[in-house]
Amino acid sequence: MNDLFSDTPSLANLLHRDGIVHYYGPIMSLNNANEYFNQLLTDIDWQHDQAIILGNKVTTSRKIAWMGDHEFDYTYSNTTKRATPWTPTLLKIKTLVEQECGHRFNACLLNLYHDGSEGMTWHSDGEKDLKKNGAIASLSFGAERKFAFKHKKSQETISLFLQNGSLLIMKGATQTHWLHRLPPTTSVTTPRINLTFRTIEPSFKRWS
Repeated sequence: MNDLFSDTPSLANLLHRDGIVHYYGPIMSLNNANEYFNQLLTDIDWQHDQAIILGNKVTTSRKIAWMGDHEFDYTYSNTTKRATPWTPTLLKIKTLVEQECGHRFNACLLNLYHDGSEGMTWHSDGEKDLKKNGAIASLSFGAERKFAFKHKKSQETISLFLQNGSLLIMKGATQTHWLHRLPPTTSVTTPRINLTFRTIEPSFKRWS
């Protein structure tokens, strides 16, 4: 396993083949990151996530929210979420991310991990409603956590630590050839909020 730390050149491609991942590191001051974390923690209507696994509905300890420009439906883990309108804080953050990376986004999946016991298993963001090979911007607040990639064929892995206020961009064929995960850990006892800004291209009903 290759461990990639914060001194990695900010725009180096962390994947040597079959995809593009750029780690920008923190894109704001620590004070601003902490302020955004506290605003998101209190302003967002966090709900426990649900998934259908082997025909059974499972409710996770992790909490989520799904927001966007319109009432986008987004289906993953055999469940469908409907987007709610942006909050002022999230719109401000979206603009910051777009200015930093040069991509535009119309939706965001928010995840709240209460501590290191909560994580995500290996998966790729290849749902049919997502823009094919489009950029996904992952912005992290709160506890620093390890994030890992695994090539679907070779099984090789690459990992890095996502800092408070840091931005990671996945694009190109990354979702086709690589899985990613947030592994659980006993060493983290504080919460983390992750925002993944995405581009949805379905048919949808606009808000009136």
